[in-house]
Amino acid sequence: MIKPRWIHRVRRALLAAGATAALTAGFLSATTTASQAATQGPCDIYAAGGTPCVAAHSTTRALYGTYNGPLYQVRRASDSTTLNIGLLSAGGYANAAAQDTFCANTSCVITVIYDQSGKGNNLTQAPAGGAAGGPDNLANAFEAPVTVGGHEAYGVYVAPGTGYRNNNTNGIATGDQPEGMYAIFDGTHFNGGCCFDYGNAETSSTDTGNGHMEAIYFGNSKAWGYGSGNGPWVMADLENGLFSGVNRTLNSGDPTVNNRFLTAMVKGGPNQWAIRGGDARSGGLSTYYSGVRPNVSGYNPMHKEGAIILGIGGDNSKGAQGTFYEGVMTSGYPSDATENAVQANITAAGYNSGSTGTGALTPGSRISLQATTSPCCTSDYLRHDDADTKVVISGINSSSSATDKADATWIVRAGLANSSCLSFESANNPGQYLRHYNYELYLNTDDGGGAFAQDATFCPTTGNSGVGHSFQSVNYPTKYLRHYNYTAYIASNGGSNAWDSTSSWAQDTSWLTASPWS
Repeated sequence: MIKPRWIHRVRRALLAAGATAALTAGFLSATTTASQAATQGPCDIYAAGGTPCVAAHSTTRALYGTYNGPLYQVRRASDSTTLNIGLLSAGGYANAAAQDTFCANTSCVITVIYDQSGKGNNLTQAPAGGAAGGPDNLANAFEAPVTVGGHEAYGVYVAPGTGYRNNNTNGIATGDQPEGMYAIFDGTHFNGGCCFDYGNAETSSTDTGNGHMEAIYFGNSKAWGYGSGNGPWVMADLENGLFSGVNRTLNSGDPTVNNRFLTAMVKGGPNQWAIRGGDARSGGLSTYYSGVRPNVSGYNPMHKEGAIILGIGGDNSKGAQGTFYEGVMTSGYPSDATENAVQANITAAGYNSGSTGTGALTPGSRISLQATTSPCCTSDYLRHDDADTKVVISGINSSSSATDKADATWIVRAGLANSSCLSFESANNPGQYLRHYNYELYLNTDDGGGAFAQDATFCPTTGNSGVGHSFQSVNYPTKYLRHYNYTAYIASNGGSNAWDSTSSWAQDTSWLTASPWS
């Protein structure tokens, strides 16, 4: 949409008069129309508010209305070739189909997240740091599928051990200089590890003292500060402390938030800072804290160093997990009005889960897997056991508890080790996948490593009994997903293990793809 010249003149006049409220009420409001989402991005709004982006990272969409460069780079396992993933059109959405084609029949990792600001602040594989060795793992390129504006896209899935960094940046705030930042996270994917951060950190990858960081943190760690409820919380990692407000520990004004798509914001300047957040799909922002710096020594003034991190702490602590879709850092302390306009742009973008339906073996679909062995087990479904991490079969019906139904429901994902095969994520334990270990099946959290990806990838075939489907282990191709004595294994048709028994093997390795119980 091309705006008439008079709108541009009015905009300049309003800004010159200091009418920052126009960012939310007037022509820069970025309200929920698709046309506005397509013609300006968050960084256009920040620039209009006098606090331009100095870093802009996204794997899902352009963050400027005119940006038409690459969003990120992927590398495929089969030959280590790389490909830049760009946009469907200037100012638009990621060309995820290019990734799908490039990575077919193999796996891919995200190697670079490009900076759209023109400052060159790209994020690449994090090196070793004071808290942990390196380099860190790179994110599996298929593990966080979403749609944005109805278009397929992929986020950055950070398993423990995964991290990105840039220690040689341009234009990022240092010392006590003011800055702002936001990120969109998956509010259901978190843990209590240190530290799922996005923002300003040390340039040495080591802990250099209080106040040497200013980054958005998301998770439910209570090792330092925390908010109300059980978490997770949006907090600020200021080094040697996750802060939810002025106090080192509890600040009850910082609420538990778990929106599927979560807008998280932190901003800081001389003896002032704020935490804000909201649902990235609808509504406005809430202010969780706004006031003076923490009442602990070392944070006023701040000593920011200007590196950028994603998924890790400033010293390369890498025990956290989370999912990142987009985020920016600004020069200057953004007004609430500017941030409100950015939030309106975010909600207009149209983030949605990557679900494509139910009952089908297509990535994004929710399913249940029904055993076919007669007469014992045709009412049994593959599920994880709440008493431990083992995977079993048990009877599930309409009278079963909600927990049992959820335990027997899986989200089909593109195979972590081969995108043409499949992986199965727990519907009620995000980030945990069906995987084999010593031939037995477990539900485990993805650790970001290649071995886990192999163990969690299965290639569907026609059912070995002629019914339904069988699921072949990608790294043990003679073995298939099987139930034996109500416990799940990968098993061959004959072998040295009891579960390799030829008796009922074809039926035990054949499964019906059923509508999900949850």
